[in-house]
Amino acid sequence: MTSNRIPEFSLAQLSAVSPVLARYTVETVIGDLWHREDLSPRDRSLITVASLISRGQPIELNRQIGQALDNGVTASEISETIAQLALYCGWGNGTTAVMTASEVFASRGITEHQLPNATVALLPLDEDVEAKRVVAVDQAIGKVFPALAQYTTDLLFKDLWLRPGLEPRDRSLVTVAALVTAGQAPQIVFHLNKAMDNGLTKVQAIEVITHLAFYAGWPNAMSAAGIAKEIFEKREA
Repeated sequence: MTSNRIPEFSLAQLSAVSPVLARYTVETVIGDLWHREDLSPRDRSLITVASLISRGQPIELNRQIGQALDNGVTASEISETIAQLALYCGWGNGTTAVMTASEVFASRGITEHQLPNATVALLPLDEDVEAKRVVAVDQAIGKVFPALAQYTTDLLFKDLWLRPGLEPRDRSLVTVAALVTAGQAPQIVFHLNKAMDNGLTKVQAIEVITHLAFYAGWPNAMSAAGIAKEIFEKREA
């Protein structure tokens, strides 16, 4: 059974310092947000974990990784999410997430033998889509930053994005969540479109941004909402 309860001592600490934050936590975040039907508890856990990795917030991340496991996210998917976001949020945020996840995994008896190998058989590459992406990147930065463009192709889109331990939709989902959290407006355009191409619906995308208002902050959610609105209009035109 899915549980959104926070530990009693944490709620007591919230109440002792900020009673109103404790009320918002119980009434709005736990009592309402996590029960909204347009996004599953599993997906909410994925984007919450991604947002916390992006922010480098290990205390809340510890609790949310545990909740993610309870909500049906596998240890393999958490492992792949951390690897994905190390490249999108920075190596330090990735290693911080590793240290946090290691505590949760140890407490649940999860070992490295249950996680994806470093090298795996990759998913097939969509050659047409990749060719268009390469052209766009080369036109944007390739002549000035050839090594960055090459790493982008070889490491990200011909390896990381093709790892099967995280479904393409979910890989897009955590990437969008991290970019919204970081306020990376130009990158949100590409990756939200990619997420919808990978199966994320408009209703789900709207709910992702709504959920992230609580974990990434209202300004980031409002900025992302404006970007998403334009994307929806162009895709529906």
